[in-house]
Amino acid sequence: MKTTITAKKMQVPQNFSEYAESKISAKLSKFFGDEAEAKIVMSELRDKIILELTVKYNSIIFRSERTAADKNDALDDAIDKIIRQIRKNKTKVEKKLKDSAFKEAFAEPVEEVSDYNVIKEKKFKLRPMDVEEAILQMNMLGHTFFMFMNAQTGNINVVYKRDDGNYAVLEPDND
Repeated sequence: MKTTITAKKMQVPQNFSEYAESKISAKLSKFFGDEAEAKIVMSELRDKIILELTVKYNSIIFRSERTAADKNDALDDAIDKIIRQIRKNKTKVEKKLKDSAFKEAFAEPVEEVSDYNVIKEKKFKLRPMDVEEAILQMNMLGHTFFMFMNAQTGNINVVYKRDDGNYAVLEPDND
């Protein structure tokens, strides 16, 4: 598995790079093939390490973000969260991961997740607006996300409120 480590406004010690690669290889290689990519992005905020771990394999993306006082603890927690995501969605993702991953990894019984229960479908007209107006609309509705047509690009975008209180925009990559 290819591992990339990026740090924002901090240095990555060599021993952490080695630790991260060995830990990811040991815990996640049983689920993913050699062509999987793991990306770690670290930053420091008020004596805490914020670590984002993203694993891409066969068009499936697993993502985990963890905050801890120590970067090793944050990495361990992030890896454990991805394993929990795989476990929770075992039946849905096992077709896209390595065939042997689930036979080896989960000897104990795992709770099966049935098909998702969609309880409501909603249709609405999209009108062009900029990101700031979409955030305003979302906040006025009391929602945590809002789909809109971006006035600058003409594409359908989604704006959402992050756990850290900031906002993010999802937009399609039509390349």
